Amino acid sequence: MSPLRWTLVALSFAAALAVSVWVIVSTWPQGGGSTTLPLRAHLFALGLTSLDVAMRALKLRWGARAIGFELPLRPALRATLGGDFGGAITPSRSGTEPTRFLILTEAKIGAGNAMVLLFTELTMEITSLLIFVVGLAIALPRLNGALAGFAGVVLGFVALLLGGLTLALVLSSPSRRRGGPPRWASAIGLHGARWRRLQQSLRQLRERLGALRRARPGWALAALAVSLVHVAARISVLAALVLTVAPKVPLAPLVLWPLTLYYGAGIAPAPGGAGVVEVAYRGALGGIIPAAYLGVSLVWWRFYTFYLPMLAGAIIAGRVVTRALRSKRERRAAEHRAAA
Repeated sequence: MSPLRWTLVALSFAAALAVSVWVIVSTWPQGGGSTTLPLRAHLFALGLTSLDVAMRALKLRWGARAIGFELPLRPALRATLGGDFGGAITPSRSGTEPTRFLILTEAKIGAGNAMVLLFTELTMEITSLLIFVVGLAIALPRLNGALAGFAGVVLGFVALLLGGLTLALVLSSPSRRRGGPPRWASAIGLHGARWRRLQQSLRQLRERLGALRRARPGWALAALAVSLVHVAARISVLAALVLTVAPKVPLAPLVLWPLTLYYGAGIAPAPGGAGVVEVAYRGALGGIIPAAYLGVSLVWWRFYTFYLPMLAGAIIAGRVVTRALRSKRERRAAEHRAAA
């Protein structure tokens, strides 16, 4: 990324931190609030976050087995955390899938396999969320706006998945193989070698999607099971932080609103949300979590569910991104030499 983009990322994160401070100050009770949480709260939250990451990596590994190839656990873990880093520093988390794709292809599993695996993983994620929408509606009655917001986010993901799949199938159709790129593709820089590479990758995706009919159902169900565990772990982080100090707080909003905010933050145009998540947290949970713990629970919930995976991903994916940028410059130089 350019220095300007890094500056925008830094400003967005600074805004998020400033809003967190504002939430703490604006909700601080007259009798004094808490600036810390007990050690057991942090141990619970750290354990749940670790479980979340481990299950997501295992979902990639077992998803690969389901569609017919082997993905070692180490690159699966790198892709998981690298995607967290790529999504955190890009608008609307747009860098998540490209970063994961890059890491998977560097693990030499092939571009077509990587694309199908990410499509399969996203399908399992959405299926898991749909299962939780139904399950929570049955287990936790009177959820009101929390369930409606969560359901809306899940339906948005379904629409995005179906739209992306439709676009990929249209662009990879045999009729598109003849001639140059359409005008809209040229307008956004997809011309020449870039258009040919995109067409090749999409054709591989189309061919491998057809092979999903031969997927191994046992491994697919195992991947879906660990996907459910990862969502359950992510659900439980805020509850673990709050219920250790305020056990009388109702459970339902502590598990639904964080999921709605986490997945809904993907529509925020600024990296890290620029404070949108923090403001929404205060509005949704300000009347539910005691004021003495509202600010500190926000800070630590964001740390365990966003900042900690992002930092781990930065350590893991930093060298990969550097290599990718270097190879991108080399490809451009080769294209210029070929054009000359």
